[in-house]
Amino acid sequence: MSDCGQHALVVIAFIGSVFSPYYHWAGRREPENHVAFNVALYGPGGACWAMTERGRGSLSRGPDGIRIGGSSLHMDGSALHIVFDEMSLPWPGQRLLPRRIAGSIRLVPDTVTNDSFALDPAGHHHWAPRLPAGRVTVEADAVPAGGWRGHGYHDSNWGDRPLESDFAGWDWARGRTAAGDTLILYDARLRDGTGRHLALRLRDGALTPVPVLARQELPRGFWGVRAGISCDSDATPEMVCTLEDSPFYRRSLVQTVLGGEQVGMMQESLDCRRLASPMVRLMLPFRMPRRAGS
Repeated sequence: MSDCGQHALVVIAFIGSVFSPYYHWAGRREPENHVAFNVALYGPGGACWAMTERGRGSLSRGPDGIRIGGSSLHMDGSALHIVFDEMSLPWPGQRLLPRRIAGSIRLVPDTVTNDSFALDPAGHHHWAPRLPAGRVTVEADAVPAGGWRGHGYHDSNWGDRPLESDFAGWDWARGRTAAGDTLILYDARLRDGTGRHLALRLRDGALTPVPVLARQELPRGFWGVRAGISCDSDATPEMVCTLEDSPFYRRSLVQTVLGGEQVGMMQESLDCRRLASPMVRLMLPFRMPRRAGS
């Protein structure tokens, strides 16, 4: 998120993409043959979205980094470096033709953690907030003035079963308090009706649990995906803007109140039951084309 509050970005490197219809249709075999580098840029001038799936020939990786096609991320001794060169898809109401987007991102973390959390009782799914907070510098041709500076975060998810096999859905959020602390919320809802609720605060380089507050519903978007966020019982969270709204997933900027503190957060909600719908899977290639030979 930019310091001015006008720009945001999300970058995700996938191996065996959980959202890939091609990986699903292949019986979830050979995850390294289903890789993608997802780039989403948001700002006053509109949004850019790229998520091209590629085959195993486009993947190289090692202990400190990964390359997928012309995009890469790697960690050196002081920062996470991301380079992207992708094709942005047409965006309804903004752009009728594909557009190449290229740039770089540098995340200098405040701290590096080794914390990881199982998201289900059997330990099939894990999450690790490796770089829970840091300073971000963005340079990109698709961004007004060529770039921006702000604050950011890096995490990792991995598992050995499809998300929809174990989860009904989840909400995730991250933001900063006025005092500079980072708060991260993870509210996972399992198919058996139980949940995994995490609330973490980064302060003075240490990531510690804090009380989990009750989830409050957020207004539904065009596709009706249910979204929520923790909030004090005597307050109401406010939807600032919606960045992504799809049949199974939403990404938004939300203002909430946690322990009396006003916190602006990047918030995401996933509906795994909708993700598993055959109709939704047939829609996904329009947002996620596959170029196995690239």
